[in-house]
Amino acid sequence: MVDVNWELQGCCRHNQVVFIAAIGVSTVVILALWRTFLLTPFKLITVFLHETSHALACKLTCGDVEGMQVHANEGGVTQTRGGIYWIILPAGYLGSSFWGMVFILSSTHLLATRIAAGCFILALIIVLFVAKNWFLRWLCIGFIVFIGVVWVIQEFTTFRVLKYVILFIGVMNSLFSVYDIYDDTISRRVNSSDAEKFAEICPCPCNGVGWGVIWGFISFIFLCASIYLGLVILS
Repeated sequence: MVDVNWELQGCCRHNQVVFIAAIGVSTVVILALWRTFLLTPFKLITVFLHETSHALACKLTCGDVEGMQVHANEGGVTQTRGGIYWIILPAGYLGSSFWGMVFILSSTHLLATRIAAGCFILALIIVLFVAKNWFLRWLCIGFIVFIGVVWVIQEFTTFRVLKYVILFIGVMNSLFSVYDIYDDTISRRVNSSDAEKFAEICPCPCNGVGWGVIWGFISFIFLCASIYLGLVILS
């Protein structure tokens, strides 16, 4: 029986320090470059995962996905028919933060990193056939090539660069999800946001801002959980 160090006694070992440092560096880089074009491709891939989460929620609730779009202005839309709307709507924000947690945790193990990268590439290939605009298609192709090149570098060198790319994408998704919720519901109160639409169909007295706060808190919990579980795995 494996003795799991849930209390993180004896923290922190070298690999745990590297893990925390990598998350810290990723966070600083993301915040420093937030308004620059250098971060735009990673923002767009986060929007892609946001829309993919809507699509998955639709399929899992027996609906049909009619198309997906990601735009250069960091916006996106997923056309769905059927399914359970009150599950599909929050799946974008919460799904993005969930994938962020998955990517961060995948970076703690070499095999998990390869699996995450492979599933990510597979998802990009599938979306190539669902995409309704060429911008999304080129975004998918670009990241397939990028991840593929990084993967080859890892396999033929001693530098485990793939895990840092996967971790960076994970941190990006986690931070962008919280920011996106704040921007859509608290900062400028977008009436067409998922939170506002959810407030219209949910009998709960919360309005769009209320749901934004709740979803933002859940997304923040996902981020904290990914860091804690990552340290446990590496202990």
